[in-house]
Amino acid sequence: MPLEPKSADFPRIRGALKFYMVCSVITGVMLLLLCTEMLLKYVWHLELFAFGPNGLLSFEPVVETPEGLESTGTGVNLSTGILIAHGWFYVVYLFSNFRLWSLMRWRFPRLLLLASGGIVPFLSFFLEARIAREVRGYLARREADAAPARPESESESVEAAQ
Repeated sequence: MPLEPKSADFPRIRGALKFYMVCSVITGVMLLLLCTEMLLKYVWHLELFAFGPNGLLSFEPVVETPEGLESTGTGVNLSTGILIAHGWFYVVYLFSNFRLWSLMRWRFPRLLLLASGGIVPFLSFFLEARIAREVRGYLARREADAAPARPESESESVEAAQ
């Protein structure tokens, strides 16, 4: 029989779920930006730069050299910024996964599924909706089961008084 979350942890689970949902959306958006950046760089040989001599935002060519691909743009390399930002947001996303997973006392494969949301495009959006629905439903069922049922005589006396 798998372990179940303690009733005392329900408020912490709700907080962890909100944190997971926010992290999931941010990580999903950053992953889509990362995929777009990779396509630009490796298919069309372009990188996105800001505040360079060609304007506020500009696509600058990437040239192939014997050492590998090299940027030709000047200014702030937003392509590299996207790579770094996704990496850090993914670490925060993993923390949110671990927190929710441990509070819900799920099995280990569920943690692996949650973690894959940050590396498979669009998966974090689907998981976010599914996990939120599942956790909220679970908490509602547990709270309904734990709510003290009113005895019949008590409900009849309330109806008679009306």
